[in-house]
Amino acid sequence: MVLKVGIVGAAWGGMAHLPAWRSLPGVEVTAICTSREETARAAAEKLGVERAFWDAHEMCADPDIDIVDLGTRPNFRLPWLETALAHGKHVYNASPHAPGWEGAKAIDAAWRKGGSTGVVDAFIEYVPAVRRQIELVREGYIGTPIGGTCHLNISLFNRASKQFPYNWFARGDAGVSGLRNNGSHALYPLLKMLGPVAEIVADDRQVLPEWVYEDGETVKPETTDTGNAMLRFASGAVMQLRAGWAMTMHDGWLLDIYGTEGRLVSRSPTFPSAQECTLSGLRAADKPNPHAPTELQPLDIPDGFLREDGVGIDAAFPIPPCFPMALAMKRMVAAIEGDGDAAPDFARALEVERCQEAMRRSQAEGRWVALADVV
Repeated sequence: MVLKVGIVGAAWGGMAHLPAWRSLPGVEVTAICTSREETARAAAEKLGVERAFWDAHEMCADPDIDIVDLGTRPNFRLPWLETALAHGKHVYNASPHAPGWEGAKAIDAAWRKGGSTGVVDAFIEYVPAVRRQIELVREGYIGTPIGGTCHLNISLFNRASKQFPYNWFARGDAGVSGLRNNGSHALYPLLKMLGPVAEIVADDRQVLPEWVYEDGETVKPETTDTGNAMLRFASGAVMQLRAGWAMTMHDGWLLDIYGTEGRLVSRSPTFPSAQECTLSGLRAADKPNPHAPTELQPLDIPDGFLREDGVGIDAAFPIPPCFPMALAMKRMVAAIEGDGDAAPDFARALEVERCQEAMRRSQAEGRWVALADVV
């Protein structure tokens, strides 16, 4: 059986998603959709895709498409996603998963009613160094997790460019923010590593009130760009989360976690990739003098994390997101065929959106918010 994929959004979808899907046997990308007929036909010709659509609802309902890959703005995607699920399509959905909590609940209801496979394009947990870090934590390398910090800070608009395809991040109605976007990408691996969150306190603000383009034109964004949160997990571990897109001289990705027996750190200079993200760690039993400064040791990533049978690219593929993305897509295809579970699936997406809603309420009300109260 060949699974046929239709992609909404030619820019990011054509650059990264298309080669990731094409790396999988038994998958064929047969359709591409943009907002206008001329751009859709041009994208289909350039990318070697058979069919062009310029109405996403039409593509999401097409009987000859099995998987819909939805990019673009969260507020645009919500009705398309509901159309796709209503027509029994499997969905690979961008992150943030929804424009807000009400939209997330609507997606969850439609997904559970239809029984399709739903996966979120939040692939950090498949980046080899992070994947190994999650495995080591779950195997007990650090003992009982106590806490740590997670950063995903990048500089998108400190030197704004009109050529950047995501300048719509300025729009307040798009369902995005520094904490919603980067924060959601960080939450997926944190939940996989540590389980459910019990309560959250957060601060979400705008620190870059104006974007200045190369020609001097300015934009006043309507969105927040810098978030800080404390997450208390049901296990008792407490993590700091710092996420945004307006950090001067950004520090990229950091997931630093310690427990009763050790510490593990994954790090990348920007959004984590298979090539640049590294892992280091140390167990207390391997440190002769517990009072000496801690020097974490580089940890090797096993070869099995850098390539995988049934995926036609590996960690060295020149488009950095493609390999971890392809691993998530492979799990999705296997789940559709009845072999295992997809991840991160729409159930975890709802929990990430629950965390985001708790952060929003915490910012508005100035208090800790229990996840059990977010319904």
